[in-house]
Amino acid sequence: MTPAARVNAAIDVLAELESSRRPAPDVLRDWGRARRYAGSRDRAAVATLVYDCLRRRLSAAFVMDSDSPRAVVAGMLAVARGMDADAVAALFSGERHAPAPLTQAERAAIAGARGRLAAAPLHVRGDFPEWLAGEILRAFGDETAVLCEMQALCERAPVDIRVNTLKADPATVLERLAWMGAQPGRRAPAAIRLPPPPDGQGQSLQADEGFVRGWFEVQDQGSQLAALYTGAAPGETVVDLCAGAGGKTLALAAMMRNEGRLLATDVDPRRLAALYPRLDRAGVTCVEARPPRGRWRPGGPEPLADVTGAADLVLVDAPCTGTGTWRRNPDAKWRLRPGALAERRREQEAALERAAPLVRPGGRLVYVTCSVLPQENDDAVAGFLARHPEFVADALADAGVGRPGHERPHGALQLTPARSGVDGFYVASLRRR
Repeated sequence: MTPAARVNAAIDVLAELESSRRPAPDVLRDWGRARRYAGSRDRAAVATLVYDCLRRRLSAAFVMDSDSPRAVVAGMLAVARGMDADAVAALFSGERHAPAPLTQAERAAIAGARGRLAAAPLHVRGDFPEWLAGEILRAFGDETAVLCEMQALCERAPVDIRVNTLKADPATVLERLAWMGAQPGRRAPAAIRLPPPPDGQGQSLQADEGFVRGWFEVQDQGSQLAALYTGAAPGETVVDLCAGAGGKTLALAAMMRNEGRLLATDVDPRRLAALYPRLDRAGVTCVEARPPRGRWRPGGPEPLADVTGAADLVLVDAPCTGTGTWRRNPDAKWRLRPGALAERRREQEAALERAAPLVRPGGRLVYVTCSVLPQENDDAVAGFLARHPEFVADALADAGVGRPGHERPHGALQLTPARSGVDGFYVASLRRR
């Protein structure tokens, strides 16, 4: 496919996204299956165009004065990729499989994109839903900080891996992946970072022999830091209450050096399905999976009843809106609705209430989200402390990595792409008296 044909394909995919309201990965997968002539590079390039458009959807539509898929693609090329009107016109030539030629109005809009965008409302310049403006201002304090943080969340994310220190050491894995452009992670000691590929087609890490042998896992450094701040230690009894596929479970097991007892559960047993092969591959032997019988609900049978009052550490990696992962999931921010935020808050409260009885006196509860919204973070912790005077705010464990983020109430820390160079993670530690 020519570059112009890829642009035309991106317009088609965006149109399908708009009409079907399905997740972008699903639409892109179906588009590729229906067009066998599109090679892997073509599919990757089209996906990159689509995701760049989703990252900059509001600003692209604003400068073009239209939110049509065609306008969003043209606006994105100007706003995100810095192309001038002539360069965009070369892709919108109308020849063969290229989009129809630019109109005079479209050329003028592209030519004046930078100046027009400078005068746009804050949520347009930051490319986030307008209804979240107050909450995001509350998170970062002023418009300058908001713009810095939100524009960082519009960038493409690098690929981070966590070296499994139960089986390998960072230096060995770094040497093995050097041909991919691998560099040591700036934040987490077991992290290695791969740059985002310019054409969207990265190397398949899952096909690497090191991955198959369990030497490393794909995990953002923000997630790795969140695990480190728990202070999980060998010999402890640790609960991962919202384990899901087990990314942080594996990180905790490595911190514990496979010594102690690590129990992993989730409200939905299906989410744990991917954990079992990952444990085998990583050589983890200290984990006990505790799936509930059917979906767990407050008041239902508790698969962790035998741990009540005995856990040294309970990690609550709570369900959330995922606003801190918008670099990786840009379509999620446009599908987020106020009702979803309210539902996540109820789930977070339920998870904290479930966690509290498990913590032993003197033990700790660590609350984590991949969100930057204070309602899900500061407010959730403040509400829990008000309901549970037996808990107090505690300092995060000294992980030897400093505190590269925004300081929040209750000794918590907010990691962000702009401040920390990682996804947006919130971490707070609470200790039972």
